[in-house]
Amino acid sequence: MDGFTGSLDDSMSAASVSDVNDRLSALELRVQQQEDELMVMKAALADVLRRLAASEDSATAATMKQQRGKGGGPLREAYSLSCITNGGTPGRKRDSASVTRKDTVSSAAKSGSDRKKELSSQLSQMEEIQEHEVAPHPQESSPSPSSPQNSPRPAHTSDSSKGHTTPKRGPSVKRSSGMERSQSTTWDSSEDNRSKLVKAASTSKLLAKAVKNADKHKEPVVSAASKMSTREKNSQAEGNHIKMFMRGRPITMFIPSDVLNYDDVRTELPPERLKLEWVYGYRGRDCRANIYLLPTGEIVYFVASVVVLFNYEERTQRHYLGHTDCVKCLAIHPDKIRIATGQIAGVDKDGRALQPHVRVWDSVSLSTLQVIGLGTFERGVGSLAFSKADSGQHLSVIDDCNDHMLTVWDWQKKSKIAEIKTTNEVVLAVEFHPTDPNAIVTCGKSHIFFWTWNGNSLVRKQGIFGKYEKPKFVQCLAFLRNGDILTGDSGGYLLVWTRNSADAPPAKGPRALQISRQVAAHEGSVFCMCEMRSGSLLTGGGKDRKIILWDHELRAERDIEVPDQYGTIRAIAEGKGEEFLVGTSRNFLLRGTFNDGFQVEVQGHTDELWGLASHPSKELFLTCAQDRLVCLWDSTNHKLQWSRSLPEHGHCADFHPSGAVVAIGTHSGRWFVLDAETTDLVGIHTDGNEQLSVMRYSVDGTMLAVGSHDNFIYLYNVLERGHKYSRYLKCSGHSSYITHLDWSPDNNFIMSNSGDYEILYWDVPNGCKLIRNRSDCKDIDWATYTCVLGYHVFGVWPEGSDGTDINALVRSHNRKVIALADDFCKVHLFAYPCSTFKAPSRKYSAHSSHVTNVSFLYNDSHLISTGGKDTSIMQWRLVGKASLSLTDSPVTNSAPRRAEPVVALSDPVPATPIMEPNPPPTANGIQKPSLEVSPLTELIPPSSELTPPHSESTPPPSDSTVSLKDSLEPSDDTATPSDEGLPPLTPPS
Repeated sequence: MDGFTGSLDDSMSAASVSDVNDRLSALELRVQQQEDELMVMKAALADVLRRLAASEDSATAATMKQQRGKGGGPLREAYSLSCITNGGTPGRKRDSASVTRKDTVSSAAKSGSDRKKELSSQLSQMEEIQEHEVAPHPQESSPSPSSPQNSPRPAHTSDSSKGHTTPKRGPSVKRSSGMERSQSTTWDSSEDNRSKLVKAASTSKLLAKAVKNADKHKEPVVSAASKMSTREKNSQAEGNHIKMFMRGRPITMFIPSDVLNYDDVRTELPPERLKLEWVYGYRGRDCRANIYLLPTGEIVYFVASVVVLFNYEERTQRHYLGHTDCVKCLAIHPDKIRIATGQIAGVDKDGRALQPHVRVWDSVSLSTLQVIGLGTFERGVGSLAFSKADSGQHLSVIDDCNDHMLTVWDWQKKSKIAEIKTTNEVVLAVEFHPTDPNAIVTCGKSHIFFWTWNGNSLVRKQGIFGKYEKPKFVQCLAFLRNGDILTGDSGGYLLVWTRNSADAPPAKGPRALQISRQVAAHEGSVFCMCEMRSGSLLTGGGKDRKIILWDHELRAERDIEVPDQYGTIRAIAEGKGEEFLVGTSRNFLLRGTFNDGFQVEVQGHTDELWGLASHPSKELFLTCAQDRLVCLWDSTNHKLQWSRSLPEHGHCADFHPSGAVVAIGTHSGRWFVLDAETTDLVGIHTDGNEQLSVMRYSVDGTMLAVGSHDNFIYLYNVLERGHKYSRYLKCSGHSSYITHLDWSPDNNFIMSNSGDYEILYWDVPNGCKLIRNRSDCKDIDWATYTCVLGYHVFGVWPEGSDGTDINALVRSHNRKVIALADDFCKVHLFAYPCSTFKAPSRKYSAHSSHVTNVSFLYNDSHLISTGGKDTSIMQWRLVGKASLSLTDSPVTNSAPRRAEPVVALSDPVPATPIMEPNPPPTANGIQKPSLEVSPLTELIPPSSELTPPHSESTPPPSDSTVSLKDSLEPSDDTATPSDEGLPPLTPPS
């Protein structure tokens, strides 16, 4: 198998390695803890090296003081100014841990004579600066990275520098409660205070930077200082900033010049909302018996925490979103309308357990009928089945705990009737006998049990294999029309179990069954069976990948082999006419016949998914995963355009602005360039031997930045619309692996984040130099915004975050909203900019694993999100505020956007009302959406505004997704039923 459990022998089930999964999870946690310890050790080592360098600098400074006497005053003033501008205060260490080991060592390794020559040259320049200082003019702009005086960069046109407005100094920013802000310091020219400031400096790098800046900005400093008031000079020296902490480490973010008073900054909920439109993928690698055809013509299956109802003829989807974690099994009621789905246990962002349970729901209205087993199941629901002889009144459930408890429920009353331990071995299937309401059969690893259910007791009778070889696994079971039981096992055999007429009556114990016949069916395991309406039987094999049709006498009539690229068979269901449906281990859902072969209806990735990139001018997006597949998807038709296999695991990707090629980074340091139309390989390059975490083309497509886990950013010149690459330079300065980066519109600057929460800025034209004075970069505009740390996005971080909770962030092209992917299976939508702590957001659930990436399509009409271990891809539609209404709407399917076909639905079964946990519903029965809002800000309108009153005759809500009231816990999703049918946002012009 692939996916969660890795590659296993085809005779094994994913459930048999549940203990191994627990151990792997524990090992992953331990590795993470060790990585954290290593990071702390690295930081400590860097601090030691910094202190050694500072000791040498102190000795040098003392020597210079003796030699120069009073001439050292200007140098000390520049030295102190540098310390404060970087966000510190006298006597405090630097705020940002941007001094890397390499930089510190190189600075400390300078010879004393070289350092003296450099300082001697700069001292005279600083004296000249001080002599020319006069009262400043308040309207004069201060130097910024976009100013040509700051660095000898080539001139740009007005278009290229559009985003780099010269910052205007406003009044000093006021303190804001609840945040640590830099203190306003009065400039004292006394020798004592200046000496204290000199001693407060921590590294020789700061001294070198102060002298270098004094020379580099000699003329601008004189011009600006001559027109500044004393108050503005102090504010500039302080460098107004906001500070947040990650794992005890300070992160300093400088406030842009256009923010005159930070206390006036507010972040509201975004007016836009998300509506789940399409789900790509199917979970077949570690599940079985999870596809069925409904009377509506829809195929029901699941992936992540979403149950999908897919009409393959009309290309529409509906989604049941009631689950809070991975859906693991599925059963259809005898009426073919009601459905039961079971999920595993989970944990929310606060560490609270999400209890495993079974949800029974209506497939027509998508309304939840019952929630069963809260607090009963321990690990998850492994398999379940409705009773048949009593018209589906009862439900049997197997818990995936160590004892594999079997429970029988009257699901309409939510009452547990019987419970018993089955075995410590894996249980793969449970079924009620179709004619005997008191008979239940379970099978699994090396066993088959026949249960007799009387009242609240269950009595077991074990199947005896006798002269037949005992299989390692009894994989599946079915019932013949004469009441006999048919099993398929890991040896490839079909066994017929017949009742012994001489056995005791049911009142004295379970009926014994014995093997009456053995049929060699498949080479390798018999994974699944399906009884057809005609009475014939379909079986699916593992190793031989064959589907065989058997007649009433178990004689093979026809067979067909599933192509190798689709994987082995995991599930079979009867389709329309002569068609049958097949689910495979490589997450394909096929539709086929014995005459015409197979057609792919659903497909997805089979391993952890991280890489995502949207096409710059078409409604296409590309994904790459650890299954080595690269896939290009059409978001309009919801189909795969093409796929290609790579020799290595893909991890990140980006389209060239022309859309002609796409660059894909892998886990080994190699990156590939593919033609976006033909999938031809354009080039292969290698940067280091560690994982590449981000690929980002510049706005005009002339450069490519490659962020690596070796702490470097590699820059390439790009020619011929992405078909030729030449190494330009390498950005060196991060002390941990690169996580995110963005370009400025004119290609002059790069902003990057790293694994130890650094925010660094790079001057690309001047040799990719690290910009030491980060406050100079506060007014730079960024063409894209994917960095998770920065002034414009720091409000997305939850309180108490450890720095790993957010995996990806993206700003919409119209700069109105931010989409975020977190570690708690949620997709968030924030307003942009998001510059207040604990900003409110809209949260949406569909994934069952950490959400690894998000990306807006080029016109902002849709958002794409990718799941990690759930391997799913979700396509969300953005709907605007003007169209929002909380009135009930008819069922609307997620169809291709060129048409909205109507699906003929059968009459729904009346839904049984259920009692849900807190919070209580409003007067009209709809739960109020829960929003992540700062406690200090009341943003939730009254319930009367959210939910207009309904009359008793108002029909229950119908939607392509389950309504909020159906959720097990108070739902965070704001994609209410009223969002259905709303027009998409108007694309930006």
